[in-house]
Amino acid sequence: MNRTKWLQETKLMRFKEVYGSWQKDRLTQEEAALILGVCDRTFRRYIDRYEEGGLEGLADKRLTQTSHRRAPVDEVIALVDLYSSLHKGWHAQHFHDWYSKQGGVRSYTWVKNQLQKAKLIPKAKLKGVHRKRREASALPGMMIHQDGSTHEWIAGQKWDLISTMDDATNEHYSMFFCDEEGTASSFQGVQETIVKRGLFSSFYSDRGSHYWHTPEAGGKVDKSNPTQFGRAMAHLGICTIAAYSPEARGRSERAFETHQGRLPNELALMGITTMEEANRYLRENYMPEFNRKFAHPAREEGSAFMPYIGPSLDDILCEHYERTVQHDNCVKFENLVLQISKNEYRCNYIKAKVSVHRYLDGTLSVFHGPRKLADYDSTGQQIQNEVKKAA
Repeated sequence: MNRTKWLQETKLMRFKEVYGSWQKDRLTQEEAALILGVCDRTFRRYIDRYEEGGLEGLADKRLTQTSHRRAPVDEVIALVDLYSSLHKGWHAQHFHDWYSKQGGVRSYTWVKNQLQKAKLIPKAKLKGVHRKRREASALPGMMIHQDGSTHEWIAGQKWDLISTMDDATNEHYSMFFCDEEGTASSFQGVQETIVKRGLFSSFYSDRGSHYWHTPEAGGKVDKSNPTQFGRAMAHLGICTIAAYSPEARGRSERAFETHQGRLPNELALMGITTMEEANRYLRENYMPEFNRKFAHPAREEGSAFMPYIGPSLDDILCEHYERTVQHDNCVKFENLVLQISKNEYRCNYIKAKVSVHRYLDGTLSVFHGPRKLADYDSTGQQIQNEVKKAA
């Protein structure tokens, strides 16, 4: 029995008892009305209806009458069939968005209730304990979140989704799939954000090994020993902040819940099966639509983004490794041998300290101070002989 029917049954039983006491002069009409929570005039109306039709005369007719706004059975069946055939597995809000785009006029609550009655979607679990929410940043660009989520985005395939978003507005500046989250994916997300909006103030992330060195598992990060990513952020003057609990990353965690509920369904609906197609859909369709729906204005007007006017981002947002040149003017890097060609600046580079840069696409460069000596492909073959200065 639902709450409305239960309240009516209780009301009828209480009236019967009060009516009997009034008949026996134990209660006045004012006292009886007070027990029922009505005025004495309403109690006299109840008496007339009860003496004319019994308890049935007091029943609320709205509980037994069909609402004139009730949807036809055919419409309900069509809705259930639409969900079962094309959108199975979608959560209610996501399905309602698509239903509305196709001309549906019913409310989200009505759609959700019909799907729950048909047992196509489960009822939401009760919320956990109350937590105090950290206030969002006042301006866009004050704090950027980045995180990755491993999920079966395509049936039978697990990829990592890397998302870079603004703490103040929840706007996503970069989203892409990759085989595995790491230094290269973090650099890519930051570079796309800077190119799109400018230089931001701080960067907030979990304690993944590509972001931080953590001497003890679950302990504090070692800020004095930066990773490749930490070195690049320090070079750009961006403050890095480590999160110490899932709740601290609440905004990005909630965003990934939304992505996991929506994105696999949309990719399946579009017939997308490759990472290249999925990344194109993210850039051109999903991310713009997501920002349109879920991004919101910041608390204050203005922006903390600054135009980037520094050296080439490609040479900052990449891996840097120091090496010593051997007697044959070669640099050993991992399992590769990088030959330095003769140039006009020095007779040779024997025992010179050089820096090897590994870029996001896997290509390499050797630098002596600010001067680039040569470029190499991912196999160590030189692809450019002329000497260039770093931008």
